[in-house]
Amino acid sequence: MMDDPLDAIAAGTAGSERSLLARVMVGVFTLLAMGGIVVAVAAFAYGRNAARQSFDRILLGAANDIAESLIVQDGQPVANIPASAFGLLALAENDRIYYSIQGPDGAVLTGYSGGAKTANLRNTLTSPVFYDSRMQTERARFVTVARLFSERDFSGAVYVTVGHTLRARNAMALGLTKGALVMTGFGGLALLLGAFLVIRSSMKPLDTLTRELSQRNPYDLTPMSTQGPAEVAVMVHALNRFMQRLDRQVDAMKHLISDTAHQLRTPVAAIRAQAELAIEDDAEDRRVQRLERLVKRTRSLGTLLDQMLSRALVMHRTDNAPPASIDLRDIALRIFEERDHEFLAPEIEVGLSIGEHPVIVIADDISLTEAVKNMLANGLRHGVSPVTLGVSKKQGCAMIWVQDSGLGPPREVMSTIGQRFERSAASKGDSAGLGLSIVHAVARAFNGKVLMEHLDTGFRVTLSFPAQEEESLP
Repeated sequence: MMDDPLDAIAAGTAGSERSLLARVMVGVFTLLAMGGIVVAVAAFAYGRNAARQSFDRILLGAANDIAESLIVQDGQPVANIPASAFGLLALAENDRIYYSIQGPDGAVLTGYSGGAKTANLRNTLTSPVFYDSRMQTERARFVTVARLFSERDFSGAVYVTVGHTLRARNAMALGLTKGALVMTGFGGLALLLGAFLVIRSSMKPLDTLTRELSQRNPYDLTPMSTQGPAEVAVMVHALNRFMQRLDRQVDAMKHLISDTAHQLRTPVAAIRAQAELAIEDDAEDRRVQRLERLVKRTRSLGTLLDQMLSRALVMHRTDNAPPASIDLRDIALRIFEERDHEFLAPEIEVGLSIGEHPVIVIADDISLTEAVKNMLANGLRHGVSPVTLGVSKKQGCAMIWVQDSGLGPPREVMSTIGQRFERSAASKGDSAGLGLSIVHAVARAFNGKVLMEHLDTGFRVTLSFPAQEEESLP
C-alpha cells in the first residue's frame, strides 16, 4: 500500500501511459528499422550489380578467348577452343554453361545450336552485346562478340556466344547482402544501445526533478533550482511561476482568514454588548444613544467586510484574470455615474475631471475599479469637500487620481499609509486601513505605483501606470 499520494499518482500514470524514455526509444527504433530497410534494399541492389559486373567480365573473357582462337582453314573458320575459356566459365560453380560459334549467315559452326535466344548479330560488330534469356528452363546470362575476317578465301564476321545460368550470381549477390545486413544489424544494435544510454543520461534531470517534487512538503512552494539543461530549466521556470501564483493565492487566503478572525472579533463583541445594553436599559434617551452606537458599529463592520472582500477579490484576479487594454476615463466615468458617493458622504461635493483623448493602460478592469473606488471612499472619509475624481496623462504615465481640498495626513505618517490595518492616517479613527492597501496591491500587480502629493489646492492620491498607445484598445 502506498502512503504518499504522489507515489500513487505516479504509479497510476506509469501504468496508463508509456514513459518518455519508452516513447523516444520506440521512435529511435522505428528510425533505425526504416534505415535498415533502406540499407537492405541498397545492399541487395549493390550486391546484384557487383555480381553482374563480375560474372559479365568472366563471360566476356571466355568469349574473347574463344574468338581469339578462331582461324580460317580451306576457306572455312575453324575453332580451336582453348581450355582457359572453359576455366573462366568454370568459375561459376554449379552453373550450366553454353557456347555457340556462328558464321556470317548465322549458321552454327560449332557448339549448341539451340536452347537459347541469340542476340541480333549485327549489333555485335562494334561492341559485345550482353542479354538475358533462358537456357532451357532456367534463366541465364549471355554475351556475343564478333571477330571480323578479311581473307582471300573467306571474308565476314564470326560470332561467338557464351553464357551460363545465374546460380553463382544470385549466390554472390545474396552473400554480399547478408554480409551488409549483418554489419548493419550489429551497427544498429550498437546505435540503439548508445541511444538508450545517451537518452537515459539526458533524462536524469527529469528524474531528479520528479524525485524532488515527490519528496517536497505539500506546503513548500519555494522556487526550485533551475540548474540543468536549458529545456529542463524552462520547465522549472514555468513551474516556479506557477508555484509563485499558488503561493500568493494561499497567502491571500491565509490573510483573509487571519484578518477575519482578528478584525471581526472586536466589532462583533462590541455590537453584541451594545445590543444587550440597549435591551437592559430602561431609560429611553440612553436606549436611543445605545442604538445609535449600535448602528455606527454595524456600519463600521459593513465597511470592514466590504474592504476585506474587495482585497481578497483583487488578490485573486491579479493572478488569474488576464490583463487587457483599458481606458482610465471609462473607469472614472463609471464610478462617478454609479453615484455611490451620494450615499457614503452626501454632504461632500464630488466632481469629475477627464479629457477628450483616451488614456490607455494594461490592467484588469474589475481590480482597477475596486482600487479607484477605495481611493474615492478614502477621500470622502478623510478629505475635505470638494473631492475630484480625475484622469490625466503626463510624460508617458497614465494616471487616475482622487484629490480633496484638505491638508492631507501629516508627512511623518506618509510612509505607513497603505499597510494593512494601518489607522494612523485616519483622522476620524473609523477606517479599517485596507483601502489604500488594495490600491497598492493593484499598482504592484500591473507595474504601477501609488503617489501621494500635498498640492497647493489640496491632497492628491494618484494611481499611475505606464501609458499605452491608443491602437492597443480592442
